[in-house]
Amino acid sequence: MSAAIFVSDLHLCPTRPVTTRLFLDFLDAVPGQAESLCILGDLFNYWAGDDDLDDPFNGTVASALRKLAGRGVQVSLLAGNRDFLLGPGFAVASATQVLGEPYLTSVCGTPTLLLHGDSLCTNDRTYQDFCREVRSVAWRETFLARPLAERHAEIEAMRVRSEEQKSLKPAAVMDVANDAVDSLLRQYAYPRLIHGHTHRTGLHEHIVDGRRCERWVLGDWYETGSYLRCDESGCSFMPWPR
Repeated sequence: MSAAIFVSDLHLCPTRPVTTRLFLDFLDAVPGQAESLCILGDLFNYWAGDDDLDDPFNGTVASALRKLAGRGVQVSLLAGNRDFLLGPGFAVASATQVLGEPYLTSVCGTPTLLLHGDSLCTNDRTYQDFCREVRSVAWRETFLARPLAERHAEIEAMRVRSEEQKSLKPAAVMDVANDAVDSLLRQYAYPRLIHGHTHRTGLHEHIVDGRRCERWVLGDWYETGSYLRCDESGCSFMPWPR
């Protein structure tokens, strides 16, 4: 039976070797599990630009994804809030299709919406304002024109500020807003939504205009990982390592 696998929020970086090893081992095992792998954002803890592919760590991850694609597994990803600067250079190096969001597709016969998930956290207005700024074409072009070392330093500074701000916010504010979810499901009339970002693994039911819709929230990868496996019979969460 053909199957599709989804992961998100791996936050890969050299200072988290356990997670990196977990993910590389996972990629070695995927060919026997499914025909496709989709990463729904935050593959990396941060991404300073595609010219950072010369970094040995980044190159190792890209090579592992390319190796998986070479085994016949379709690999795709959505950029997350940590790695939204992933671009065509990374796509080529990793043999990965970089998707826009929301991405509308059919997963084993079921119409499915895919996105990272941070766009649904509309109660966090400060965060949404920040996202609009840094994801604008003007900001992106200006930032990527700076030397790589400067970009690394600025990203680290932004991460520190972000953690400070998060510590002052109620957890509910940083979760998805139900009205934002319902609005998206109403707009596209799809019965299934899969996203990450919040790190709150779970299955939620939404009734939108009398229609039952399911929302699958992917978990993060730290000491252990998990993935969502979907086939014609439905979806289920799976632990990694098994």
